[in-house]
Amino acid sequence: MSSIIGIIKSTRPHQWTKNAFVFAAVVFAPKLSDPQAILQSIYAFILFSLGAGAVYLINDLRDIEKDRVHPKKKNRPIASGQVSTGTATIAAIVLIVVSLGGSAWMAPEFGGIMLFYLVLNILYSFYLKHEVILDVIIIAVGYVLRVEAGGIVIDVPVSNYLRLCTFLLALLLALGKRRHELVLVEDAANHRRILKEYSPELLDHMMGLTTASILVSYALYTQDPSGIGGRNQLIWTVPFVIYGIFRYLYLIHKKEMGGDPAEILFQDWRMSANIVIWLLIAIGLIYFSPVG
Repeated sequence: MSSIIGIIKSTRPHQWTKNAFVFAAVVFAPKLSDPQAILQSIYAFILFSLGAGAVYLINDLRDIEKDRVHPKKKNRPIASGQVSTGTATIAAIVLIVVSLGGSAWMAPEFGGIMLFYLVLNILYSFYLKHEVILDVIIIAVGYVLRVEAGGIVIDVPVSNYLRLCTFLLALLLALGKRRHELVLVEDAANHRRILKEYSPELLDHMMGLTTASILVSYALYTQDPSGIGGRNQLIWTVPFVIYGIFRYLYLIHKKEMGGDPAEILFQDWRMSANIVIWLLIAIGLIYFSPVG
């Protein structure tokens, strides 16, 4: 039982919120009134969670020696010995097989996306996380793959604007995490080698450019009827997006948060409320406003 709990902890359930991006297509298609589409999206969410869990297990196996000398990571199940390397390896293989097999069974294209996601993230764990700039781009691409998979399983095309907004938002989150680690984690560069290639000033410049790009891209997306069910009233949601992004920057710079996007989502009630309000208004405008 202890090993099973350790395996579950090692798959980082609190990080599964990232996989909610598979629901973007069903919301903006719009397909929320289609129970089958919702069910397919839920299946995709589960499969991505299993695939991501396998990647986390592989990452912990890869970094087991480093984690054992880290003040916090030494308590991870694999580093602490709660889960043996053999058990973790078998669990990772099982999760890979299930996520790949399940996604391919749902749709061959989904299987291809899952395979690409797994290969890309395994390469990231071993090599690409040490490549400056490329490291954060790969993280952002992972979010786009989730959105793409969400469109495939419900058989609707994903708007290029949705792809772009997703990529830029994920890029901002990745840059924010790098900045948090660099500024607040003691001796951070020795725990994460790539941080030696960044500086707070460089990351602030990158985040400024990314923030502006997000706002422009989202504003343009709200005026793209082909991507939101023939409706362009989403322009009224732009203030909520601006508030959310500015709130995120505020939390990073003034409240020393940002090391984990899930932390901000669950610990800052203003951010959580803003996201819920934005989503409810967006759904109302997409599903109940006049077409055109």
